[in-house]
Amino acid sequence: MSKVLDKHLIFRHRDIENIHNIDVYIKDNGYEALKNALNEMKTVDVTNQVKAAGLRGRGGAGFPAGVKWSFIPKDIFPKYVVVNADESEPGTFKDREIMEKNPHLLLEGIALCAYAVGASASYIYGRGEFLSTFRPLQQAIDDAYKHGFLGQNILGSGFSLDIRLHLGAGAYICGEETALLNSLEGLMGQPRNRPPFPAVAGLYAKPTVINNVETLSGVPYIILNGADAYRKYGTDRSPGTKIFSLSGRVNKPGNYELPLGTPLRYLIEECGGGVIDGKRVKGILPSGAASSIMGGDKLDTHLDYESMVEAGSMLGSGSVIVLDETINCVWAAKKNIDFFRHESCGKCSPCREGTHWLKSVYSKIVDGRGTKQDVELLATIIGQMEGNCFCPLGEFVVPGVRTSLGLYMDEYLEMVAGNEEAPQ
Repeated sequence: MSKVLDKHLIFRHRDIENIHNIDVYIKDNGYEALKNALNEMKTVDVTNQVKAAGLRGRGGAGFPAGVKWSFIPKDIFPKYVVVNADESEPGTFKDREIMEKNPHLLLEGIALCAYAVGASASYIYGRGEFLSTFRPLQQAIDDAYKHGFLGQNILGSGFSLDIRLHLGAGAYICGEETALLNSLEGLMGQPRNRPPFPAVAGLYAKPTVINNVETLSGVPYIILNGADAYRKYGTDRSPGTKIFSLSGRVNKPGNYELPLGTPLRYLIEECGGGVIDGKRVKGILPSGAASSIMGGDKLDTHLDYESMVEAGSMLGSGSVIVLDETINCVWAAKKNIDFFRHESCGKCSPCREGTHWLKSVYSKIVDGRGTKQDVELLATIIGQMEGNCFCPLGEFVVPGVRTSLGLYMDEYLEMVAGNEEAPQ
């Protein structure tokens, strides 16, 4: 059973003023987890503690972080920790707040991860638009070096770590971890063949852990307070808290940290202040553009990994976009397709051609030139894309279109009503 937060685990800047300042962060037990790990824990103990806590990747996949760390070979050097701060999913803006408002929490999490896997270098890869975000983050890194929490022989432990920042060029595909690695190496941002997986041959063909900003920011609490303390929040299979980026037709859009397992209704009605003008919830995209659309009747679904799958969607990165009854859902589906068409890296034909044709057909329908055959063609196109794309990002196009057709077919048919069918 989830418990209401008495204090934030990640968004501590909302409880403690100026915690971005290293002196304030240290005063509030900052870097104590790192000290404890370096002085009292073996590297495997850190990994096992994260495993026991059940921390799952917060970037979208939900894979257990400790398990991912355990895949890193013990006898191959150098090793790297790469932080996925690309955050390009429409409706997602949580990692930016962490980096701007509580950067030392992220840096401490990176250091703990690096210590656990034996890495001596880390790169934070951010989206191209994050220049203003990376400035305070660089200041935090500089301060951490000055205080001995980064650099050579950290706190006299013999462990060394350097952290560097890298901005991409604003490509959505670089949120996919192997495309991110290619971009970081100066190559075209396109996904790689797997295997080998990054844990074995990642950055510069060396063992690499790739974790999301929010994921690593959860590690200091676990190491400082223990796995059981972390598991007091959330559910048995989805422990801890999650930051939800709420946007769309709500009165109070923003980031909200809640225990996993919290009802969707609570996020929208209590945190978000309900729908604008008291309108009815018509649909929800619980993971940005990449998710299946949930109907407005699913408000009592719990926000955890398992419950969202049972409801026919996914939790993903927690970017919840609310559509109300004023929104034409065919238009909304087209907006998503416009995005995916623009961001397709073009490496594989199912995604490259599929998104092109989806955009063409959707434009025809929304412009009032479509027919019932065009509506049927949409289902045919996603059927040819599903299971055939090179990487998951091409596959993300499919569920949104499919659920849109299933939930709002009346709107599609209304938009093509009276238009003459093409001859067979």
